[in-house]
Amino acid sequence: MGNSYAGQLKTTRFEEVLHNSIEASLRSNSLVPRPVFSQLYLEAEQQLSALEGGSRVENEEEEEEGEGGLEQNCPPNPYQMHPPPEGCCTTDGFCQAGKDLRLVSISSEPIDVPAGFLLVGAKSPSLPDHLLVCAVDKRFLPDDDGHNALLGFSGNCVGCGKKGFCYFTEFSSHMNLKVTTQPKKQKHLKYYLIRNAQGALTKGPLICWKGSELRSRQASASACSSSLFPPLESSGLPAPFPSEPGPGTTSSVPLGAPQAGPASDHASLTAAVGPAVFNGKDSPKHQPLVKHSLSATPRPSALGILSNSGPPKKRHKGWSPESPSAADGGYPQGGGNRAKYESTGVTCMPQVGLVGPASVTFPVVASGEPVSVPDNLLKICKAKPVIFKGHGHFPYLCGNLNDVVVSPLLYTCYRNSQSISRAYGQYGASTIQPISEEMQLLLTVYYLVQLAADQVPLMEDLEQIFLRSWRESHLTEIRQYQQAPPQPVPPAPGAVAPVTSAQLPWLAGLAASSCNDSVHIIECTYSLAEGLSEMFRLLIEGKLAKTNYVVIICACRSAAIDSCIAVTGKYQARILSESLLTPAEYQKEVNSELVTGKVDSLGAFFSTLCPEGDIDILLDKFHQENQGQISSSLTASSVTKSASLDVGGTRLCTSYHLEPHRIRPFQLAVAQKLLSHVCSIADSSTQNLDLGSFEKVDFLICIPPSEVTYQQTLFHVWHSGVLLELGLEKEHMTKQRVEQYVLKLDAEAQTKFKSFLQNSFQNPHTLFVLIHDHAHWDLVSTVHDLYSQSDPSVGLVDRLLNCKEVKEAPNIVVLHVTSFPYALQTQHTLISPYNEIHWPASYSNGVDLYPENKKYFGLSEFIESTLSGHSLPLLRYDSSFEAMVTALGKRFPRLHSAVIRTFVLVQHYTAAMMAVSGLSQMKNYTSVETLEITQNLINSPKQCPCGHGLMVLLRVPCSPLAAVAYERLAHVRARLALEEHFEIILGNPSSGITIGKHFLKQLKMWQKIEDAEWRPQTYLELEGLPCILIFSGMDPHGESLPRSLRYCDLRLINSSCLVRTALEQELGLAAYFVSSEAPLEKRARSEALESDAEKLSSTDNEDEELVTEGSTSEKRSPVKRERSRSHDSASSSLSSKASSSARCGESPAQAQPAGPSRGDRARSPQPCGPAEEGRALGERQWPRAGQGPPSVISRCSPGLAPQPEPGLKTSQWSIQVSVPSSSSSGSSAMPAASPLVLQAAQCSMTKACRRPPVVFLPKLVYDMVTSTDGSGLPKAASLLPSHSVMWASSFRPLLSKTMTSTEQSLYYRQWTVPRPSHMDYGSRAEGRVDGFHPRRLLLSGPPQIGKTGAYLQFLSILSRMLIRLTEVDVYDEEEININLREESDWHYLQLSDPWPDLELFKKLPFDYIIHDPKYEDASLICSHHQGIKSEDGGTRRKPEDLYVRRQTARMRLSKYAAHNMYHHCERCHQYMGFHPRYQLYESTLHAFAFSYSMLGEEIQLHFIIPKSKEHHFVFSQPGGQLESMRLPLVTDKSHEYIKSPTFTPTTGRHEHGLFNLYHAMDGASHLHVLVVKEYEMAIYKKYWPNHIMLVLPSIFNSAGVGAAHFLIKELSYHNLELERNRQEELGIKPQDIWPFIVISDDSCVMWNVLDVDCGGERSREFSWSERNVSLKHVMQHIEASPSITHYALIGMRKWSSKTGSREVREPFSRCHVHDFIILNVDLTQNVQYNQNRFMCDDVDFNLRVHSAGLLLCRFNRFSVMKKQIAVGGHRSFHITSKVSDSPMAIVPAQYICAPDSKHTFLTAPAQLLLEKFLQHHSHRFFPLSLKNHGHPVLSVDCYLNLGSQISVCYVSSRPHSLNISCPDLLFSGLLLYLCDSFVGAAFLKKFHFLKGATLCVICQDRNSLRQTVVRLELEDEWQFRLRDEFQTANAKEDRPLFFLTGRHI
Repeated sequence: MGNSYAGQLKTTRFEEVLHNSIEASLRSNSLVPRPVFSQLYLEAEQQLSALEGGSRVENEEEEEEGEGGLEQNCPPNPYQMHPPPEGCCTTDGFCQAGKDLRLVSISSEPIDVPAGFLLVGAKSPSLPDHLLVCAVDKRFLPDDDGHNALLGFSGNCVGCGKKGFCYFTEFSSHMNLKVTTQPKKQKHLKYYLIRNAQGALTKGPLICWKGSELRSRQASASACSSSLFPPLESSGLPAPFPSEPGPGTTSSVPLGAPQAGPASDHASLTAAVGPAVFNGKDSPKHQPLVKHSLSATPRPSALGILSNSGPPKKRHKGWSPESPSAADGGYPQGGGNRAKYESTGVTCMPQVGLVGPASVTFPVVASGEPVSVPDNLLKICKAKPVIFKGHGHFPYLCGNLNDVVVSPLLYTCYRNSQSISRAYGQYGASTIQPISEEMQLLLTVYYLVQLAADQVPLMEDLEQIFLRSWRESHLTEIRQYQQAPPQPVPPAPGAVAPVTSAQLPWLAGLAASSCNDSVHIIECTYSLAEGLSEMFRLLIEGKLAKTNYVVIICACRSAAIDSCIAVTGKYQARILSESLLTPAEYQKEVNSELVTGKVDSLGAFFSTLCPEGDIDILLDKFHQENQGQISSSLTASSVTKSASLDVGGTRLCTSYHLEPHRIRPFQLAVAQKLLSHVCSIADSSTQNLDLGSFEKVDFLICIPPSEVTYQQTLFHVWHSGVLLELGLEKEHMTKQRVEQYVLKLDAEAQTKFKSFLQNSFQNPHTLFVLIHDHAHWDLVSTVHDLYSQSDPSVGLVDRLLNCKEVKEAPNIVVLHVTSFPYALQTQHTLISPYNEIHWPASYSNGVDLYPENKKYFGLSEFIESTLSGHSLPLLRYDSSFEAMVTALGKRFPRLHSAVIRTFVLVQHYTAAMMAVSGLSQMKNYTSVETLEITQNLINSPKQCPCGHGLMVLLRVPCSPLAAVAYERLAHVRARLALEEHFEIILGNPSSGITIGKHFLKQLKMWQKIEDAEWRPQTYLELEGLPCILIFSGMDPHGESLPRSLRYCDLRLINSSCLVRTALEQELGLAAYFVSSEAPLEKRARSEALESDAEKLSSTDNEDEELVTEGSTSEKRSPVKRERSRSHDSASSSLSSKASSSARCGESPAQAQPAGPSRGDRARSPQPCGPAEEGRALGERQWPRAGQGPPSVISRCSPGLAPQPEPGLKTSQWSIQVSVPSSSSSGSSAMPAASPLVLQAAQCSMTKACRRPPVVFLPKLVYDMVTSTDGSGLPKAASLLPSHSVMWASSFRPLLSKTMTSTEQSLYYRQWTVPRPSHMDYGSRAEGRVDGFHPRRLLLSGPPQIGKTGAYLQFLSILSRMLIRLTEVDVYDEEEININLREESDWHYLQLSDPWPDLELFKKLPFDYIIHDPKYEDASLICSHHQGIKSEDGGTRRKPEDLYVRRQTARMRLSKYAAHNMYHHCERCHQYMGFHPRYQLYESTLHAFAFSYSMLGEEIQLHFIIPKSKEHHFVFSQPGGQLESMRLPLVTDKSHEYIKSPTFTPTTGRHEHGLFNLYHAMDGASHLHVLVVKEYEMAIYKKYWPNHIMLVLPSIFNSAGVGAAHFLIKELSYHNLELERNRQEELGIKPQDIWPFIVISDDSCVMWNVLDVDCGGERSREFSWSERNVSLKHVMQHIEASPSITHYALIGMRKWSSKTGSREVREPFSRCHVHDFIILNVDLTQNVQYNQNRFMCDDVDFNLRVHSAGLLLCRFNRFSVMKKQIAVGGHRSFHITSKVSDSPMAIVPAQYICAPDSKHTFLTAPAQLLLEKFLQHHSHRFFPLSLKNHGHPVLSVDCYLNLGSQISVCYVSSRPHSLNISCPDLLFSGLLLYLCDSFVGAAFLKKFHFLKGATLCVICQDRNSLRQTVVRLELEDEWQFRLRDEFQTANAKEDRPLFFLTGRHI
């Protein structure tokens, strides 16, 4: 009863009709019987394809509960349950008798189970979380042996005990299942129930209802009824079944994919089932790209789809519920259709990519009696049958084995698909069974039935079908295991095979019954041998003429089936047998056919085609008749042209220019990406690349053995200038020198490579970049035994690039460069996914990332051009050529199709050349496409004054065939006297380019080459040469083609070798840059108005003339060709143009106002304007009305064209090639032609550069490229990526359209493995943990996009960076205010003193003037001398120059430099803490507290001390309380360490601060402490794990550098006291403890010393030189100074290249010191840094120290270099508004405001706002002081920068302090900043002020402001106003500073 079966087939055969009637009679209930087949067949399938189309696995939650969601919406056949009897229970989970059936309730109750019954769990839609227990007769369930269940049902209720339910419908009512669809046991009976160890009933394994399980899977997901699916056109049949689509067809596109195309049966089917490609005829337009969820393909469809939604109520007993028609018949459905669409004619590689001896002509596995292959099989069949071994045993074959091909590919495919469930092993899914052999075979039959007559089976299609079929039948289990943790004890498997071997032949026959015999089933009784014999008999008898596939099944043995499939269709068998040949075998086969003369029969056949006899005879006859005349008539137009040119003055073609070498934005971006990857390798902690240790870059480029590629690469290297930039070569290098850097991987490569390795070994400080270009070529492993070592070039890449020396050399980086990286992206690859660089996309979110003036045209753009709506399909196929090849293939079955194709194509070119030359009768023996190519080739030079023409690339992969083609075409050209019209070039990888003298002369003239010996060496140098380039070689090797390439004829590419790499490589030949000014792809406004006719055929005879009927002198006219949508050029008619009017065709378009805009013309050709022309002129200017043309020349030669202005009406000629078609459709729109304006742009080459070439493909390849996969990608993308890899599993998802290059790489890395012959095959066995080589990178990008330029640019910027890494920008500024220096009587005259003499030094006066250039914009400090005499204040920088960038100089880092964290070298690993012995976390945090009276509180600091540095400290006990930092003794004379601890305050520079002093200290022991803010502690600790950190208290998080200096000094003094106390106990005097510390900026990078040679003290003449020394040298020299403890502050000069002798004449100065100071904390105990300061705190401190009477000494012979660091430091303070989020610019004038005003408050410390305001706007407070240096502002106890235009005079209020004497100095202002009690009224009264001088008092709050005014009696002399009070713009909680200003009375 509800056991629906899906998958039977709709036919009108008698058995089916009978079957229908039986089914109808068996139906129960009151429903009217309907035609059974319309309900049952393939219902599951349709739901499946809908699920595939739209839903994701996530939707499957509710599917388990049934199909309610689906069927509620279905109008047909709704299901009504019978109303329950009155009074019965209807509660969910209880039966109608009211008994509980829920498993949770009755799991432990005893249940009476009759013999033969099992307990199972049923699911109710209304109780999703519960199972209901019921007892079911196990005969109606799948049994343990995998046999099928009986149809029907028998069950008992375990609640009330009622027995004998014979219908599941009735039983479900009794159980209150409350379903909305017809109850089916498959849907509701879910689990077996088993007793656990405690005896409780628990959920057991799933019941394996294969088909129905999967059907219910789809139902709710695809919320649309199966009846929505219209009947499927069986692709084997000519027409769709004549039934109407069901209701709602338009909604059948899964999940709202847009309905494309009309809602015909066919279109909506396409929409519903997924993108099917119908042999390239109808499909591309109607293909919605539907994303499929499970595996992105529609299912194989059996012979048709029947629209219906109801299952039959009952089935006769002979049917197993799991028969394939019931269960899996659905599967085939999508698969066939998918197959149909995927292989659309296309398919090539059944196996895609088998390398090695895959095809064998002897049996693979054999048993039993041999089968004899008939002798004359090939002769009779016209093709070698290909027999694919399937399941089981395969018999011996004997006899004529040459006429069959046996392949194991299908066997492998079956076996792989059996291993599917391993992929789900992680779920512990023991119940998940692989797909059965019977199902595999049945699905295969369905797939074959679906294939069209011109399609070939593809193994990958079959794999996907198996995958989807298996997945869908196991969705429940898979989901269960995905959602729940794996069960500890897996339940017993309930294995059920849905199809028995006995049913199989019958079902297969049923499946094949509707396909017009294209699939023939042979059933054997005993073994496959009898089936094969039968097949051979039928073949010989000709009874399989219509049959493409024979399926032989032997199902007699109970254990397993034997099967094989023979491909007997001529087309399919030929393609499959050829695809099984390896490239080497293919070459061998073709060679033998040429050598043995088998091809002669083909030549003989061609010669019979021509009605007038042999073509050669015709040619000879033509040659004799026209010997004198033809050349003149053919060149007449060009003669006329040149004559007419002289009328308007000489005009040359301006279009010819070879591009200058310049780097494009994209290439620069890629080079920078490469660089950043190299840097990230260096920055990683693995130490695999130490960039810091390299001084220069060297390189070697390895390329495949192609002479042209070699010369091309040499050319790139030469012209890029990279050798000069890297310093590898001098200015005048020779070609021989350049050749050292490019290695052709041929027999001589090894010696050159050895010298490269030797070079790298000898130069450890050079970074060698080994570039492997075209890296997908030759990935053969050297150890692979298939290849003998005698061939030196095989496996060369592996031998050289993977050798141990390269892998282990720390200075070699390997860069693989390729357009097709797939073979290097396997599970075993050596390249880390992080080291892959992909060419960036040009657009991101619609933004053009790298604007370029050229647009790249690659594969995707070519494919896009074939879509409807594009006017110019650039990819085409030639159907008349294909038809002829197919016909000849049948006639000559023994010849390889490559031979046939080559001969046919050569024949076509021959006939076309003859037709163009005037033998018009020959036009019937060529194809439209070839005729177009030939006429354009021959006529193009006439369009240009210089004779520039276009190139036709004819790709002939097989070299012997290429030679044949070359000889034949050259012969024909000679007979037709066309030798000077175009050249024929044979391009062979192993040889250079040979061209004739005539063309050589032309090229030299065009390129202005004088050299007599010059020959073109690259194809790029053939620019503008009219030629056919016959391009041979199995693979292109990266040769670039010139811009004059117009046609890429790939009709001969070996379609049997279709793997993704090979296919894309061939298409990559056409990749092209076009000028982006020509809007090629932009849809023009008027495009909607264009008729189809206007979208000219791509064969649009561009601007060329063609002789049509009769002789050369007949009329010719421009005629437009109409293009059919299919892009099948042969179905369109060819137009011809007269030489006289070919150019005139342009004029009507220009004159016609209604025509499309000019921009459109550039995109698509107008009715009679050729597209090329439009493109060419689109970039130049068009002649506009009223713009008088420069010279109007009629190109009509009267002899050739009688009518002076040929209009379209007067002459229309159409060549009917194969399909008659009107060629005049567009003519009515055109007015009469007007004379043409001749422009240089008419040169065909100019046009060619503005438009990509047209590509002709074999039909097979065309379909493969233009059809899309279920993922929306071209079908070609899902092919095996390369010959040298294999799929890791059949169970892989499809690539997705949305995948980026990176995601594609990860996909291939997961799903492909190298074959044993691949060089990466053994790479996992090498013992590396991760398997990746750390110094290998992979650059991939589309072909011909500019990768060579990018990697050469990368070498340049890498070299620059290495130099840059060894260089640093240091400040290089002259000292300022030199002219203001006081010329005192005292100088330090002892010029050669190494140390200052204390007594002499004390007599030196202090120089108040600041000379440090960083204070150029700071206020001058006046002293008594200078204050009066420098009224003008010296020359100052203009205010607008204030922010001019400070001057720097680039310096090479010395070996004594300080480094940031990016420096890695062997020597300082341990110092940095990255040494293995020093773990990052081995440091401890210690608190250290001391009290300080000025702050009025205890200060708590934290030290972070690494274990390695604990010896510098004293602890109360090991690991205990930190007591002090050890200090040495003054008397220590050791040179092993630096005595003074160094403190470096830093903020925001964890990466860039120069804290690595290892080299600066020359390895000497030293104590270095980083002083950091609390919030930055973690990041500094991370970057500098082995440094001691002093962490400031959190209150200083927003403080400036003054706070850090203040705390360093106070801590150091406190520590000095502690050390004195500690060491005093050891008997050491307090004054012997070392009192100095170093406070260093974090940007001090190097230190220098001046060596002075004094010529004599009297003469004071001396010379000096500067050298770099270590900081250790500097410190030890200073620390060794006698009487050093008498100096309070010691410093040194800041380095400048402009230092003059005056500055260094005196060895010591008493002046300001900055940046790197040595501070005596003992002497300066009472002099503090101001902890509030942000700027100038060192100047302020210097003045305080001096005024305290202490000595400041600057060693002038030492200097410090400061690095320019762009981040951190004082820049890390940002002043922003506190309220608004918008980052408004806030100017310094806004930093202060009136108190209580509504001014915007700022987020910045008050002190910072004050200092910044005074620096920029102090003139508001001190107007009299502006530029008044004779009357400075008196600043008491502090130095604040008031800006460069105001001078200050510093005085200290401390008693006994040293101040300048200024009794007669009048001050222009007074600044009192936070003054303390030392400042009194009496102190201020000593100073005199100008009248009107101003006062500024600054205090912490308004209260203290008032108290200060009163205490200092300021109101006596100063007048205050209320409005003169201000505050910094801080909120109250931020404690603003307050100011009061007043005027002197």
